[in-house]
Amino acid sequence: MVIPLMLPDELQQLIQAGETLDVEFRGESQAGCSDQELLEAVVALANRPGDAPGRLLIGVEDDGRVTGARPRHGSTTDCARLVAYLANRTRPSHRCQAETVIHAGSGLPVLCIEIPAARPPIGTADGRYLRRALTAKGKPADQPYLFHEMQAQQVNRAILDYSALTLPEAAWDDLDPLEFERFRRCIRENLGRGEEALLTLSDRDLARAIGAVEPAADGGATLRVLAILLFGTEEAIRRLLPTHEVAFQLLAGTEVRANDFYRRPLLRIMDEGMQRFRAQYSEDELLVGAQRVGVPNLSEKAFREGMANALVHRDYARLGAIHVQWHGDRMRISSPGGFPEGVQLGNLLVTAPKPRNPLLAEAFKRAGLVERTSRGIDTIFEQVLRAGRPAPSYACTTAVDVVLDIPEGRADLDFARFIVLENRAGHPLGLPELMILDRLRSQTRLGAEAAAELTQLPPADTATTLARLETFGLVAGRGDGMKTLYHLTPAAAGRMHMAPPILAADEPGAEDKSRLIIEYVRQNGRIKREEVAELCTVSPRQATYLLDKLVQSGAIVREGERRGVCYKLPVPE
Repeated sequence: MVIPLMLPDELQQLIQAGETLDVEFRGESQAGCSDQELLEAVVALANRPGDAPGRLLIGVEDDGRVTGARPRHGSTTDCARLVAYLANRTRPSHRCQAETVIHAGSGLPVLCIEIPAARPPIGTADGRYLRRALTAKGKPADQPYLFHEMQAQQVNRAILDYSALTLPEAAWDDLDPLEFERFRRCIRENLGRGEEALLTLSDRDLARAIGAVEPAADGGATLRVLAILLFGTEEAIRRLLPTHEVAFQLLAGTEVRANDFYRRPLLRIMDEGMQRFRAQYSEDELLVGAQRVGVPNLSEKAFREGMANALVHRDYARLGAIHVQWHGDRMRISSPGGFPEGVQLGNLLVTAPKPRNPLLAEAFKRAGLVERTSRGIDTIFEQVLRAGRPAPSYACTTAVDVVLDIPEGRADLDFARFIVLENRAGHPLGLPELMILDRLRSQTRLGAEAAAELTQLPPADTATTLARLETFGLVAGRGDGMKTLYHLTPAAAGRMHMAPPILAADEPGAEDKSRLIIEYVRQNGRIKREEVAELCTVSPRQATYLLDKLVQSGAIVREGERRGVCYKLPVPE
C-alpha cells in the first residue's frame, strides 16, 4: 500500500495558511517555474532553520491562487524522474519526495515536494547556495547562503564546534603567559569544582590537556580558537577573532553612566565582570531567630552562571557584542546567537545541555567556573527565587540573541525567611517547588496543568512535586487528576505574612456558586462543565450537579451533545 505524501485536505490547509519558512509557493501562470528555479527553491528549503521537512508547492501563486503545475519530463509530471534530477543536481546529494495532488477547489494539479532539513549545507551542482529566511520586512524568501551563516547553522545544530577550529595563522607568541596563570588561579579558587591535576602542568602541556591545540604529525601543534579565547593577547584577539567583544554598561533610565567595551581573553573578562558586580552589590539583612541571613540584591552565583553561559554559548561566528547591563531594577545579559537548535523557552529548564561550543564549555568546567552538571540555568533560577524575587526571564530572547533578565531591587524578605525556615524544618524546597510557591504568591490558584507548564516537568513529576508540597502542609488541592486546583494553605500564607486565600469553594452555599456561574455566562456567552469545576473549585461531578440545578430552574439552557455540551442563558421570548 502506497501512503500518499499529502492529502487534498492537507494541501488546502497549507495554501490557506500562506507562505512560511517551511512552505513556499511557486506559480506557473506566466513563464513557468524552470527546473533550475525549482532546484534552487529545494536547496533553499533544505537549508532553512529547524528539523521539520519543508514543502514546495508548484502551481500555487504567491497570493495563494491555484493555477496548476505544468507537465514536465513528459506529457505528465514524472515524479520519480524529478526526484532523481534533484538528487543528481544537489551537492551533497539530497533525497526528496514528490507527488502530484489534485486541488479539491479548482481541480488543478499541484506538484508537492517534501524536502528534509539538511544537516550539512546543501548547494546546487553549479555552486549555488541559498537558504530560506525572513527578509527585513518579516516575509519569507530565498536568500544567498553566506559562509559565516553556514558556520553558524552548523554550530546551532551541534555539527560544528567553533571553539575547536584551528587557526593556522596563530602562533604561540599570540598567547599571554599571565592568562595561563589566571586559569590555574581559577582552579585553586574553586577547589572541588576545578580539575586540580592541571595545576602542575606547564603552559604547553596545559594547552594540550584542555584541547586548545591540535597536535601535528611532525610533533608540532596548531592553535585552536579555544587557545585565543582563553589565553590570547588583546592584539591577537582583535586580529584573529574580531567577532569577540563584551560590553559592560551601567544604565539609569535613558542615561548611560558606564559604557565600556573589551576584547580580552575570557577569564580576564570574567574577573572584570565580578569586580563590577561587587561594586554594585548590596544586601538586605534578615533575622531568622538569632541568626543573621544576608539577602543580596543579586546572587553572586546567579551572576557568575549567567555571565559564564553568555561567554561559553555565544555564537563566535556572528558579529555583535555580549552586553552585561545594570538597569537598577534588573540585570540583563544578552549574547549573540539565539538558542541552539532544539532549545526553546518551553523546555529551557529540562532539556539536555546543548553547548554551542563544547570544547570551550568543558574548559570552563575544568577551571571550576561553571557547574559540572551543566545545569547553570537551574542555579540562576533557584538563587533568585530563594532571595524572594520574581523568577528570571528569557522572554526577550530572539532568533539572533539570547537575553537573560535577572530581577534586582528590594526582596520579599517574608518569603525569603519562609524558605529558610522550611529548610530548617526538614522540608528542602527544590526549584520546581520554589517556582510553584512563587506563582501562588501572586495568584490565588494554580492548576496541575499550569504547574506542569510552569516547571516544564512531565505530568507525573509535577504530581510528585505537588504531593510533596501537600505533605509539607504548604498547598492544598481540590479536584481530580490534572484538573486539580492548588492554593496556599492558610498556615503557609500566614508564615509568608500573606492574607489567607479566599476561594469560591469556601463560600457558604450553592447559591453563591450559582451566581458565579450565571455571571460568567453573561460575560462569556456560555460555559462548560470543566470551566464550572475550575471557577467554583469543585469536582466535575459537583459541577454537573450545579449545572443541572440551574437548568431545572430555567436560569440556563443546555445545548449540544457529548463533548460539545455547553450552557447558555435562555433566549427571551
